[in-house]
Amino acid sequence: MQLPPGYHLQVVLSEPQVQEPVMIAFDGNGRMFVAEMRTYMQDADATGEFLPRCRVSMFEDTKGDGVYDRHTIFADNLVLPRILIALDDRVIIGETNTDDLYVYRDTNGDGVADEKKLWFKGEPRGGNLEHQPNGLTWALDNRLYATYYDYRLNFTTGTAIKETIPANGGQWGLTQDDWGKVWFVNAGGETGPVHFQQHILYGQFEAGGEYGKDFKTVWPIEHIPDAQGGPDELRADNSLNHFTATCGQDIFRGDRLPADLHGDLLFAEPAGRLIRRAKITVNDGITQVSNAYDRSEFIRATDPLFRPVNMVTAPDGTLYIVDMYRGIVQESAWTNKGSYLRKQIDAYHLAQEVGGGRIYRLTHDGFTPGPQPHMLDETPVQLVAHLSHPNGWWRDTAQKLLVLRHDLSVVPPLEKLAQTPAPDPRPRLHALWTLDGLGALKPALILAALDDANPEIRRTALRLAEPHIGPAAAADDPLIVATQKKLHDSDPNVVIQAMLSLRRAGRDDARQLIQTAAESSSSAGVFSINEQLWSAANNEDPFLLSLLGPAGLKSYRAGRTFYNSLCFACHGTDGHGAPAAPGKTIAPPLAGSPRVLGDATPAIAIVLHGFLGQINHTDFGAPMISLSTYPDQQLADVLTYVRNSFGNRGAAVTVEEVAARRAADAGRTDPWTPGSLREIFPALNVAREKFQHRSAWKLTASEASAKDTSIEQAIDDDPATGYLTTLSTPYPGQWFQVELPAVSTITSIDMDATASPKAFAPAYSVQVSNDGKEWGKPVASGIGEPDARIYLKQPVTAKFIRITLTEKQGWQKWAIDNLDFYGEEGK
Repeated sequence: MQLPPGYHLQVVLSEPQVQEPVMIAFDGNGRMFVAEMRTYMQDADATGEFLPRCRVSMFEDTKGDGVYDRHTIFADNLVLPRILIALDDRVIIGETNTDDLYVYRDTNGDGVADEKKLWFKGEPRGGNLEHQPNGLTWALDNRLYATYYDYRLNFTTGTAIKETIPANGGQWGLTQDDWGKVWFVNAGGETGPVHFQQHILYGQFEAGGEYGKDFKTVWPIEHIPDAQGGPDELRADNSLNHFTATCGQDIFRGDRLPADLHGDLLFAEPAGRLIRRAKITVNDGITQVSNAYDRSEFIRATDPLFRPVNMVTAPDGTLYIVDMYRGIVQESAWTNKGSYLRKQIDAYHLAQEVGGGRIYRLTHDGFTPGPQPHMLDETPVQLVAHLSHPNGWWRDTAQKLLVLRHDLSVVPPLEKLAQTPAPDPRPRLHALWTLDGLGALKPALILAALDDANPEIRRTALRLAEPHIGPAAAADDPLIVATQKKLHDSDPNVVIQAMLSLRRAGRDDARQLIQTAAESSSSAGVFSINEQLWSAANNEDPFLLSLLGPAGLKSYRAGRTFYNSLCFACHGTDGHGAPAAPGKTIAPPLAGSPRVLGDATPAIAIVLHGFLGQINHTDFGAPMISLSTYPDQQLADVLTYVRNSFGNRGAAVTVEEVAARRAADAGRTDPWTPGSLREIFPALNVAREKFQHRSAWKLTASEASAKDTSIEQAIDDDPATGYLTTLSTPYPGQWFQVELPAVSTITSIDMDATASPKAFAPAYSVQVSNDGKEWGKPVASGIGEPDARIYLKQPVTAKFIRITLTEKQGWQKWAIDNLDFYGEEGK
C-alpha cells in the first residue's frame, strides 16, 4: 500500500476473525459491531447469495489496550445486513430486500442478542442489492438519515416517525460534518459526492465549479482491468481512469491524527483499490470538493484484493477502514457469462478469492489512539461533559444517549453550555440540538443564538427556529423578525440558511422576501440557491445557469434590463434589427453576428467606441454610438445578454475583459469601421457559411449506433432522426469524429439533439487534426444542452474534427440528431 508520509495502517481484525465485512458501528462503550455479508458473491454467479447465513459480530477490547480480544456473534442468520447503528444498549439492524428495521439487545451480557423487536415498519423491497438503503446515521439534528430513502426517521419521542424529505442520491455509506450536514456519495452514476451544497433536507442543490479540476479522475497503482464499464473506463495500462464505485465515506472528525485531516471527506473507490481524500472549501456560499493530491490518492494498493467499502471516525480518535478483501466487488447483475467483467473475473481467477476481510486503524507518527469510552455506564451529567470532546464521535454519541435517556435534569447544564462563548462553537451546537431533542429548547435561547458572533451558531439557530416561524406565527413574532433579518447577514452562508429556513417554514411572504434579498446580494452562492429554490417558476432558458454560472446569469439579467431600455430601439426586441424602411432595419442584426459570437473582444471594442460603415453591403445610415460613458460592469452585462439571446451562445463577458479593452484603446476617438476591425481582429475576415458537402463526410465514433439508428443520420438534415449510442453508458473519452473531404476553416459547430432532449452531451470538448492521428489541445469545450452552439474563439483549419465527452452524468445515451459546421469549406 501507498500512504502519505507519516501515515500507517494497523490491522485491527482480519480473516478468519471477520469475513466479508461491509460496515462497522461502535456503541457508547466502544464495542465494535461488524456487519458481515458472508454470502455476497461467493462465486461469479452469486450462488446462494440470499440465504440467511450472514451475521453481525461484536468485538470488545476488554483490557483497554486497543486490541479486540473478545468476539461474539451478536446476531446470526441474517440476509445480507446493510443497516447497522448502535443506539444505547440496543442495535438497529436492517437486512437486504426489506425496509423493516429491527432493534436487537443483549439482556444477559453474554455478547449475543437475545431480544429482537420491530423498530420501524417499512415495506418489502426488491431490486438489486447494490441499490437498497444503508448507512443509517443519527445526525446532529437528532434525525436518522439513510441512502435511497426519501424520508428520515425521528426517534426523539421513543417511536420511529417517518418524515418526508427530498431523495438524496446516495448509494453506499453516509457521514456528517461538524455542522450536521449529511454527505452522500453515488457510485452508480460514477460521480462521487452528490447534493452537498446544502443539507438534503432543503433539496438537491448544485453549483457551478463544485468539483475541483479533474476531481472525478482517479490514480490507481493496480492494473487488473476489472472495471464494470469495460475498456472505456481504463487507461492504456489497464488502470481505472475515473470514479465508478465510490462509497463508504467519512468526514474525519477525530483528534488523534494530524489536524489538517480533520474535516476532510474520505471515500473509497474499491474498483480502483484506493481511498480518495477530498478537501472541502466554502467560498461565497458555494462548497467545492477537490482532490487533496495532484495525480495521486490518499491510500492506494497494488494488492488486487484491497476492496475498501466503508470508513468511520472511531472512539479512539483515529479512522477505521473496512476492507472486504476479495476478488469480485460487483454484484452478479454485472458478472453474467459473456460480459466483459466475467471475462476478467475468469482470466484473473477473481471468483476464487472469497471469505476474506480486514479492518484497519489509520495512525500517524507522533499520535497515539485515545482511551476507550464507557458512556453506557456514565451519568447524564458526565455525558454533557463529552459534548465538548475534541473527537466528533464522542460528541455525537453523548448527544444521542442524552436524547435517548430523556433525563431533563441535564437541561440547566445544557443551557449554560449553549450560552457560554468559546472559540470552538461545536460544543454549543451540540448543546442546542440536545435541548431540542429533549423538547426543552426555549425560544429565548434561539433568539440569542440568532445574534451570536459565530456564523455557525447563527445558521444552527435558523434551523432550530423553523418550527416556530410557520404560517400560524404572528408577523411581529420576535423569532420571525430575527429570522428575516438574517436574510441580510454579513455571512452568505447565514443568508442562504435564512432563505432555506424561511422557505421550509412555508410562510406566504417567504418567496418575496427571499427573492428581494437575493437580488440585493452580491454573493454567487446566494444567487445560485435562490435560482434553484424557485426553478419551477423560472421561464428563462433552463440551461443558462449551467452555461453561465451564478455570476454570469446575474450579469445576463442585468444586461437584459439594459438592452430593453436602450439597445432594442435600434436592434429590435428579437435582436434582428428594428424595422425601418421596407426590407431594411435601423441597425444590423445581433442574432448570429460574427462580431458578437466567438471571441467577445470585437463586441467590447464596438460598444466602447462605436461602429460606422456597411455590414454585408448594407449601409444602416447612422453609426452606432460609443457607450464608453457606461461603467465596465454594465457593458459586460449587456454583452453577456446579447451573446446568449436571439439564438446566440457565448461565454459571459467579465468586467475585467471590458476594462482591459478600454485600456488597450485608451487613445482611440474614432468609431470602428469594418476594415479597421478586420485589421485588428483578422478572424472577422473568415466567412461563416454553412458547409454544404455533407454527403462526402466520413463519420466514425467510439461506440456503435443503437438499433434502428445509424451514424449517417447525424448529418441527414432530418432533426427527427439521428445517431444514438447503443448503451446508456456515456463516459469521458467517448467520441464522434468527422473527416471532411478537404481541409477547411471552421468557425462554429451546431450539435443538435432537440429530438432527444435527455440524450445531449453533458459536457464536451472539440479537437481538430489534419491527418486524424495527431490531435492538438481542445479548441473548444462546453457544458451541454439539447441544441449546443459551439462558437470557436478563433477559426481553426483542419480536415478532421472530433467531439469528445468530458464528463459523465447519469445513464442517458448520447444523441446527435443534426450536426453542422460553419466557416469556409475547403474545395
